[in-house]
Parts: sequence; structure tokens; C-alpha cells
Amino acid sequence: MNDKRLYHQVADQIKQLIQDGAYPPGSRLPGERELAEQFQVSRVTVREAEIALQALGYLGIKTGSGVYVMEPGTNTHTSVPDVSAFELTEARSLFESEAAALAARVIDDETLEHLQGLIETMSSDNPADEEASQRADQEFHLAIAAASGNAAVQYTIENLWKMRTGLPAIRDVHSAICASEDGKDRRSEHEEVLTALRNRDATGAREAMRAHFTRLLGSMIDITEEMALQELRSKASASRQRYLNGTALNQRD
Repeated sequence: MNDKRLYHQVADQIKQLIQDGAYPPGSRLPGERELAEQFQVSRVTVREAEIALQALGYLGIKTGSGVYVMEPGTNTHTSVPDVSAFELTEARSLFESEAAALAARVIDDETLEHLQGLIETMSSDNPADEEASQRADQEFHLAIAAASGNAAVQYTIENLWKMRTGLPAIRDVHSAICASEDGKDRRSEHEEVLTALRNRDATGAREAMRAHFTRLLGSMIDITEEMALQELRSKASASRQRYLNGTALNQRD
């Protein structure tokens, strides 16, 4: 097994064991340590594989209790998706922009007030409120999907969000973006969407949501570039420590 796609391979193996009946519905999976030894990987890789399978409906993770196999029929996909944060964000932009346009025509006042409250929650700059802010961000987008009145669009967006929150590589990129932005950025973009919805402006809602994702993609490019540079610097530092420092010691000897 190799590099950052390792958890995908472990997830596929666990899924196969579930389908073969080794872990029947309702049963509890072995602990992380035991699975790590079984698959010859780290416990972190096992945890990421379990999170991915939870996002796909194969597993249910109960804090303090363990990881359990879900009943058949709850699976929303047949395989672990191998998508990048860019691909997922592009797909979200396509569907969520149209969902906003649909919602603008039929959204009710109660939902509009709910969206305003979510914006207030996600606008906080207090680090202690970051988890609540991210939950409010997710609920804002899902509420608009529900308000679209199109069950197929809503279903698709909900599953895109499952990948957004469940796949570790994508979740890490978004966490880095959230750490680099402030509440004012989040508020202004989401308020533009809400204003268009209040005005029952389908075109404006579509454009505001699309602008939000365009900005997000730009931030994603900046963050992934910085992450790649940090990894390169780390590797260069390790090489310098190993080769150049070692050479200097040999010369002194």
C-alpha cells in the first residue's frame, strides 16, 4: 500500500469484508489497533478509512461505543470516491448555484430567517466557536438545497457534503482554508446569497452562490500551493540534515 491514498485501499478492504459477511449488519468492528495490525497500517489510516465509510453509509461511528456496520440499503455509493477537493468544489458550485436559483422562487420567510441566524453563527472570529461556525456553514447550504423544492437536487447536494465532511484529504484542505479566513469574509459572501433569496432574485442567487465558490476555489489553490511548499521545505530540510550535516561531520573526523 502507498502514500496518501492508503486509507482508500483500507476502506475498500473493510467494505469487501462487510459484503462477504465477515462483519454483518449491526456488528461492531474490531478496534483501531487490531485493524491496524491486520492491514499493516497506522491507526490514523484505519480511522480515516472508517470516516470515509461512514460518509458512504457503510459504517456508523458512535463516540465512546465503537464503529458499527450499518444495515443494507443505507449505502449511498458503491465505492469510495477518489476525488480531489477541486473536483468536489466544482461539482458543488454547479449544483448549489442552481439550487439557490430554484430556492429563490419558492423560499418562505421562516427559512430566510433561519438562514440569517446561521450567518450570525458562522460570522464569529472566536476560535472557540469555529466548530459551531462550520456546522452553521453546512446547514446554510443544505437548507438552501432543501428549499429548492427539488428532491433530486437536494439528495445530490447532501451526498456532496458527505464527501466534503467525510473524506480526510478534502476535510484537511477546508480546515486550512477556514483557519486562514475571518468571520467578515464568511458573512459578506453568504449575505449576498441571502439578499438575492430575500429579493426572490433567481439570477442573483445563482450568481452570488457561484461567486462564493469561485472565491473558495481561489483560496483552495493558494492553500494547496502553500501546503505543497511546506512539504517540499520539510523534505529539503531532512535531506540537508542527512547529507550535508553528515558530510561536515565526516570531514571533521
